[in-house]
Amino acid sequence: MSQSHVIQLGLVQHACSSDVKANVDKAVKMIRDAAKRGARVIATQELFAGTYFCQIEDDARFALAEPIPGPTSQRLSDLAKELGIYITASLFERRTAGIYHNTSVMLSPSGELVGKYRKMHIPDDPRFYEKYYFTPGDLGWQTQNLTLDKSNPVTTGMLVCWDQWYPEAARLTAMRGAQVLFYPTAIGWYHGETPEDRKQQREAWHTIQRSHAIANGVYVAAINRVGVEEDLEFWGGSFVCDPGGVVIAEASRENEEALVVECDLSRIEAIRKGWPFFRDRRIDAYSPITQRFLD
Repeated sequence: MSQSHVIQLGLVQHACSSDVKANVDKAVKMIRDAAKRGARVIATQELFAGTYFCQIEDDARFALAEPIPGPTSQRLSDLAKELGIYITASLFERRTAGIYHNTSVMLSPSGELVGKYRKMHIPDDPRFYEKYYFTPGDLGWQTQNLTLDKSNPVTTGMLVCWDQWYPEAARLTAMRGAQVLFYPTAIGWYHGETPEDRKQQREAWHTIQRSHAIANGVYVAAINRVGVEEDLEFWGGSFVCDPGGVVIAEASRENEEALVVECDLSRIEAIRKGWPFFRDRRIDAYSPITQRFLD
């Protein structure tokens, strides 16, 4: 039997206003709370420093972007060093004039930037006009080898929101050794949707991420925001599921919450012995996957 290998994750879910300082202050306070309760790897929701600005196309909103390193990433870097934890945060990155990204970073207990991922899949839908703001990511699929202590390492992968609908993204990140996939997200309903539509959409969001956990034998952590912003009502419900797809912890659908979740990484090997999906992959037959569509 595999030896227990337990880590504590923290998921920080909150509402946002147009006051960036207030949002970051709130997140910092919640990160401190999660760390105090034992979390060693703590994740923010998508674009946590502000409101979800992509609901309209407005060039004035590019002013919200920051370089990385920059003021917000530096503040979190200092916090990670102070608390002796890892923090993964989702930021609006200004790379250079005219090039902006939706970017996640991983900050170490020494305050170093040890991982950076730029969102690869960019949506363009009513109220989610992300193609106007974000250049598609060019850093590829990555993992970060985190050392909580000498006997307690964990390998993580950072993906972002719309990436969660693509099994290829989860698979390639897991193939690089990720044991935990983080999906910071900003997802909700617009005011005109029916109760039936709302139920279907939320269940689809839940199901697709649980399926990534099952298909790859990994933990999945999804971090969403709450509150009403312009035309969207965000549904919260941040959660962690285990390598069998079982939801082991879930946050409120309406309230702000710092969710702390214990994950036993030995479950990965146990699950993969029973469901050896990596062993049975027919890699000789998958070359058509690189085509847009098989006409």
